[in-house]
Amino acid sequence: MTVASPTPTNDPSASSAGSAWAPFRHRAFALLWVATLISNIGTWMHDVGAGWLMTTLNPSPAIVVLVQAATTAPIFLFALFAGALADRVDRRRFLLLVNLILAGITSVMAVMTAAGAMTPALLLAFTFAIGTGAALMAPAWQAVVPSLVPRASLQPAIALNSMGINIARAIGPALAGFLISAVALSAPFVVNAASYLVIIAALLLWKPQAGPATTLPPEPLVGAMATGLRHASRNGALKGTLVRSFGFFTFGSAYWALLPLVARGLEGGGAELNGVLLYAIGVGAVAGALALPSIRNRIDANRLVAAGTLITAAAMVLLGLATSATMALPASVLGGLGWITVLTSLNVSAQTALPNWVRARGLAITLMVFFGCMSVGSAAWGQVATATSIPTALLIAAAGAVLAIPLTWRAKLGQGELLDLTPAMSWPEPVIAESLHTTPDRGPVLVTIRYRVDEGDTEGFLAAMHEVSGERYRDGAHDWGIYQDAAEPGAWVEWFFLPSWAEHLRQHERATKHDQDIHARAREFHRGAEQPAVSPFLAPLHSVQIVAKTKRGAP
Repeated sequence: MTVASPTPTNDPSASSAGSAWAPFRHRAFALLWVATLISNIGTWMHDVGAGWLMTTLNPSPAIVVLVQAATTAPIFLFALFAGALADRVDRRRFLLLVNLILAGITSVMAVMTAAGAMTPALLLAFTFAIGTGAALMAPAWQAVVPSLVPRASLQPAIALNSMGINIARAIGPALAGFLISAVALSAPFVVNAASYLVIIAALLLWKPQAGPATTLPPEPLVGAMATGLRHASRNGALKGTLVRSFGFFTFGSAYWALLPLVARGLEGGGAELNGVLLYAIGVGAVAGALALPSIRNRIDANRLVAAGTLITAAAMVLLGLATSATMALPASVLGGLGWITVLTSLNVSAQTALPNWVRARGLAITLMVFFGCMSVGSAAWGQVATATSIPTALLIAAAGAVLAIPLTWRAKLGQGELLDLTPAMSWPEPVIAESLHTTPDRGPVLVTIRYRVDEGDTEGFLAAMHEVSGERYRDGAHDWGIYQDAAEPGAWVEWFFLPSWAEHLRQHERATKHDQDIHARAREFHRGAEQPAVSPFLAPLHSVQIVAKTKRGAP
């Protein structure tokens, strides 16, 4: 198995590359990080303003938590579509377009709020629209991170991005609370609309390197989404991350959904206290982000996520038992520390599990799990709090988060960190006759590969081919099989289907060095001077219906 070389502990440059601040040495990362920080401050101001605005329009817990649900539900609904788009279009232009649209939507919302024309239904509609824009951008934003820094700096880059979000969480809510009290409830929405101009300017300044040239047409959107799902279903490292994400976010969502209601219910509570609690969360998250690189050198991702989950559960318990702001503040600091520990570890695990060609789609699926759990969880915990009480809901969620640790422990994180997922580019172009008409969309395509295997090696060969089947599905095949010749038991035929000739050519481009190793292990069982014979078959251009007419008495 080819693996990426681990960072030697006695190499100063490698150590520096993995330090907490190393990504800032790369101009593109620093530029986009600062712009994203400012934009996220506006976003957090908006979220706090929207949540607080709903408490003035309708203070029912079941209604208030719908703001959080309307923010997160679009990610679950549209993230895979957005990931497929991000894997086939120019990501910079795509991000520019979406940010321009969002600037317009938030401007209209600010005007309507200032005019007193906002209603609960309109607020949820605007929130859903803005959440949809965020859903379209999220896979593209996450997918560009590995192109901004070297692999050794990926973990601190992700931690810095999370830290930026939490710095924004610390500044934005406090600023929103001040503006709501001192200016007007519409002020956070005005600032958010202006913050989009900053991110637009940064995207205009950013000049990304051109990707590898290809003569193949873009993947069809529906087909690209199906390919992304097939890849995820056969990517063990990604599936482990998704299981652990589901176990954590289902219960952790209660913390965020019920926090505004806790702040409102405490003595002296209000928008300012809600901002203070979010500021404390940000402080805890920033401290955690700075400490994570050194901690991660001593603790693996699985134990780190378990520790972060326990810290988050403790924060929910303290928040549920809090009777004053003094008790709620430590719960907020712990909440920020636990949240960034888990979120960063899960994000690193997902990033390192994915090759570049499917990165946005794979990250979109992780976002679907994250925000799907947050959306459904927010609504569910709001109902639990309505039926019982806010403290009871938080205590139940804390118990569930702790119970999820042993239940999901077999799903290991970080499985992709030692895999070399760089393109192998070692597969020869398929041979095709000049007389055949091979438009890119011609298909389906059947590929067969013939092996000769000693009968005593059958069990080992089939075990190796099971790994090969996973690679075929990950790289575009939609059906696969292995058959033994009935007349000659040592002869085997592997076959798989792809939807089009273009997809077969893409399969050659997608193969990684890790995939190359999987095939090498299978070929070790092949006997003969020649390599296994590969034959692609094309479906006919036009279907032909053959009607067989038989006469009575004919055999």
